[in-house]
Amino acid sequence: MGGVEDGGVAPARLDRIATVPNVVSFFRILLIPVFVVLILHHGTETAGLLLLGAVVATDWVDGYIARHTDQVSTVGKILDPVADRLAIMAALVAMVARDAFPLWAALLVIVRDGLILLAGFAMLIALKVRLEVRWIGKAATFGLMSGIPLVAWGNFGLSLHRIALPAGWVLYGIGIVLYYAATAIYAADVARAVRMARRDRRI
Repeated sequence: MGGVEDGGVAPARLDRIATVPNVVSFFRILLIPVFVVLILHHGTETAGLLLLGAVVATDWVDGYIARHTDQVSTVGKILDPVADRLAIMAALVAMVARDAFPLWAALLVIVRDGLILLAGFAMLIALKVRLEVRWIGKAATFGLMSGIPLVAWGNFGLSLHRIALPAGWVLYGIGIVLYYAATAIYAADVARAVRMARRDRRI
């Protein structure tokens, strides 16, 4: 039998690709162009937002399965947050194009997500270090991925739009505050990783 690391997960298992959680994350990514097309076309906004809601609702599924079935993998730890970032950015672009979400509010999310993705990939390639997802980041993502569709739902004038719109803005407000708080933490993580790499003479 192979050795087990301090975290209780066998090293060989960390690099598995074909796992149920990874399939769930990949399927979520495949659904992105589908809900984008539905949101962009008049008459199918409801279906698009409901599909986006399904993608949001399954955000926790892949992580839950991984933790409770011993299917944690390095690929999964990267794929899950990437799926979140891509879903949010794609949805915002579609909503702004339909005038269902203000550009300024979308840019607050898109610019931050773009920087986080670039920083994460740069660390992975240059330092061979993965940017760990923090719970505050997951909470922020949940707030935004819940609030943004509700704002669009309200602006499209769909059923219960008078309730959806203010509720969406409240969730967005909470989410964006947590988002930038998480960004400060991630920035500290990046700085720490760079210092450690220099200390170990890896760069």
